[in-house]
Amino acid sequence: MKLKLIFIVFFALASCKQESKKETNVKEISKAKAIKTNNALEIYDFNGIEPFLNIKDNKTYVVNFWATWCGPCVKELPHFEELYKNYRDKNVEVLLVSLDFPHQYDTKLKPFIKERKLQSKVLVLDDPDMNTWIPKVDENWSGSIPATIIYNKNERTFFEQSFTYEELEEQLQQFLN
Repeated sequence: MKLKLIFIVFFALASCKQESKKETNVKEISKAKAIKTNNALEIYDFNGIEPFLNIKDNKTYVVNFWATWCGPCVKELPHFEELYKNYRDKNVEVLLVSLDFPHQYDTKLKPFIKERKLQSKVLVLDDPDMNTWIPKVDENWSGSIPATIIYNKNERTFFEQSFTYEELEEQLQQFLN
């Protein structure tokens, strides 16, 4: 029954189209406020996350949408961490946007972050209005995860797929050359 409900929600989201692109600079990011801070876990609604998706500075951003309950997401997370470690001094920032369920932040998400020693910045998206924010991330996004955006001030590419480290690095290199 739960899988059927999830399928219906994602199907409905895939049919929804909406355009809204907002450019952001680093100063605006510093103004973005978390809805609440839950023992150092930054929890945002989409309005708080959106500035992180549109920074116009000299960095390249790799933004991964994931959840602890998503097997392919968990499998590829080490690749994002490796990318962070290998490129953090090369003007690349990795942001991990968790879509975990709010009632599991303390019992599942926080322990997961601690056990895996995630070094990339983890942002938590807590906004139930998926029909509004999913097409703002990318108008072609069906809502399934993992999903990744790689962007800089000149270009942006959206991926609705899992990555190996080699695939992820290859995509990043296209932004750095």
